Amino acid sequence: MNSWDTSSPAELSSAFDAEHKALDVHKTDSERAIVRKYSRLVSRAPAKYVLDFARQLLTTHGLRWQAYELIAEHPAAFQSIHADELEEFGQGINNWWSTDAFARTLSGPAWRDGLVSDELFAGWASSSDLWWRRAALVSTVAFNVRSRGGKGNTLRTLTICQMLASDHEDMVVKGLSWALRELVYFDRQAVEGFLQEFDEILAGRVKREVGSKLRTGLKNLKKK
Repeated sequence: MNSWDTSSPAELSSAFDAEHKALDVHKTDSERAIVRKYSRLVSRAPAKYVLDFARQLLTTHGLRWQAYELIAEHPAAFQSIHADELEEFGQGINNWWSTDAFARTLSGPAWRDGLVSDELFAGWASSSDLWWRRAALVSTVAFNVRSRGGKGNTLRTLTICQMLASDHEDMVVKGLSWALRELVYFDRQAVEGFLQEFDEILAGRVKREVGSKLRTGLKNLKKK
């Protein structure tokens, strides 16, 4: 059995990849079982080793969300994340699932826990790349999901939302709606004020979904 103290990060990542490829059926549960196994194997490894292991999974084997979860499950590795490494692990986000895996698992929690600055996310919100703009919005979700340690943060959430209020790129619009809907649980008055202030420039989807959340607690009303 490969272990962190007998294998290099590259060797351990190759063993991980081999188990991943050997799965008869690729489902989230079966793939996550491999993540849990290797998380246990590296639980006592130094932070640098785990980051290098995750880096190999991402860059050599294309196992993106698995790399993110391995970092998130290793307290020392996660706590050692800084802005440059965060952006390194975000390189290549190019669709909704890769962006959301990055923002929900790594960048949002790192921001929530004070490991990186507000300026980093403002920079992403100003990016010409729509996926980095979405990442900025989805990262705010970490502040406002109570089941994942969120305690609410109106200022940081709305700062990013304001920057992207007039952005009508579909994936950004959906991210904006999500960010605002999560904030409703902590500060519905602020969300109501945001909708009023930016009514003329917000996409219809944002006004419809967030308005429904405020009125009914649901994103969309079910059709009868």
